[in-house]
Amino acid sequence: MAGHCGAMAAGLWARLGTGCPSRWPRGWHLSPGLRGARLAHAGAADRLQREYDAVVIGAGHNGLVAAAYLQRAGVRTAVLEKRHVLGGAAVTEEIVPGFKFSRASYLLSLLRPQIYAELELQRHGLRVLPRDPYSFTPLLEDRSPPRSLLLGHDMAQTQRQIAQFSQKDAQAYPEYESFMGGLVSALDPLLDAPPVDTAALGQGSLLQRLRALQALRPLLRAGLVLGWQLPRYYEVLTAPISKILDQWFESEPLKATLATDAVIGAMASPHTPGSGYVLLHHVMGELEGRRGAWGYVAGGMGALSQAIARAAAAWGAHIFAEKAVCHVLLGRDGRAQGVALQDGTEVRSKLVLSNASPQITFLELTPQEQLPKDFVQRIRQVDTRSPVTKINVAVDRLPSFLAAPNARDGQPLPHHQCSIHLNCEDTHLLHQAFTEATHGYPSTRPMIELCIPSALDPGLAPRGCHVVSLFTQYTPSMLAGGWPWDEQARNAYADTVFDCIEAYAPGFKASVIGRDILTPPDLERIFGLPGGVEHLPWRDVSGPAVLRPASTILLGLPVPNSQLVPLWKWSPPWRRSDGSSGTQCRPGGP
Repeated sequence: MAGHCGAMAAGLWARLGTGCPSRWPRGWHLSPGLRGARLAHAGAADRLQREYDAVVIGAGHNGLVAAAYLQRAGVRTAVLEKRHVLGGAAVTEEIVPGFKFSRASYLLSLLRPQIYAELELQRHGLRVLPRDPYSFTPLLEDRSPPRSLLLGHDMAQTQRQIAQFSQKDAQAYPEYESFMGGLVSALDPLLDAPPVDTAALGQGSLLQRLRALQALRPLLRAGLVLGWQLPRYYEVLTAPISKILDQWFESEPLKATLATDAVIGAMASPHTPGSGYVLLHHVMGELEGRRGAWGYVAGGMGALSQAIARAAAAWGAHIFAEKAVCHVLLGRDGRAQGVALQDGTEVRSKLVLSNASPQITFLELTPQEQLPKDFVQRIRQVDTRSPVTKINVAVDRLPSFLAAPNARDGQPLPHHQCSIHLNCEDTHLLHQAFTEATHGYPSTRPMIELCIPSALDPGLAPRGCHVVSLFTQYTPSMLAGGWPWDEQARNAYADTVFDCIEAYAPGFKASVIGRDILTPPDLERIFGLPGGVEHLPWRDVSGPAVLRPASTILLGLPVPNSQLVPLWKWSPPWRRSDGSSGTQCRPGGP
């Protein structure tokens, strides 16, 4: 939200009107963490009761999904959110008056189709805006105009774009897409299956071991689907993405563009082993039946959270903002009995779920003496270093790229709806940016994913104006020499990013009305994202944790933040209260 909106909002609001005049005050900067005007909360209950069947800590989208399914199953559920807005990292906030930003997460794809259908999210207001084309990479070249690479769902058109750089790559691209699609088809069912509890395979009675073996069946089915190509697919999951792409293509703009999906959000280079696994998660999503598609949410990402909250509230869930949980209440026997709020209120429950990070859940909210020491140590050792600084920008006109100048009427062109990749001419640039950050310095030519959701959703900004999302990396969580990410450091890095954009789209800096700079420490402080990590499965356990009676704490499977999976669809990684493990619960009973 806008930091100093309070005193200035009324005057600015009067001047905004419906147009976007150049006389608007420039240099609107947000001081991260300050509060401004609020957006409405869907499904907010009038009064917090002192006892529920289940309490969910945090109203992030995973927590809201959990609450919806619990309440749907007849479990009286309350959701307690510490911020003034619901959604966790999936929020819409009016940072600059008149401009509505998806302040943290900004694209949708990994929403499981069954959740979309079972919670009737469309009926509750969710509207997605698919993008086609979806990727645009302009180049900095001496030639005029510079070339660019535009990728979309029209394969013939995409091949013509690739052929600018390599006829061989244009011919290979359909086979590459088919190859990756085969891997996705085999692994997609695993997203809805319980993870294998390897410890249970060698513990318990013979019957318990046989039951644990049942969890291997989805893996075996996936192996059968992959067939003789299993070694090649295994390499995709374990090798550096640069090695995989070198096997398929020769042109650097195409390889670098594809590589961005393997490193985005990760403190990793295209040469980092395992980066192919990250790419897989970006191609295995689905949007309205189209595999691998990513789109905007009408109204911003907060509209997704609002739709889930409405679904939960329609079933009877109670959802509260500005109710910060201080700690989990435990009985003398170690059983979870509810939560205590920062204002001293105690809410009793039979079941406690945490949508907070593992670090917050187990290192701050849960008494340490109730947890195994080795488990606490493992939580402390989870690597959550994020390279991301998110910058939200209000502009008074569309960026006009040298490689694809704007139309005379200033209306959005097809490439404006895309993820626009800057400083992505070749994989060497990506690796160089990564290397600088590993030494504690922000990248001098950062990888930039620029999105303009208002190109498809004009209601996000006043007429003629636009909101721009800059997902940038690499910025280390800790700067070299222990220097803090203070206002000077934030603005210096943002200026570097804007200088880069200016090289591709002259006039961009002059169009800026205001900006909101969120470095890794800001993302952690505001959204509770440890180290600033936002969405990647290999570093973030984002599914809600479950604190059940009998002093057993059950964690959900590590999943992307944008993947909405009810936590009870996943088996716990260690024993339940009755000593068993590996069985799963489906919606219809917690």
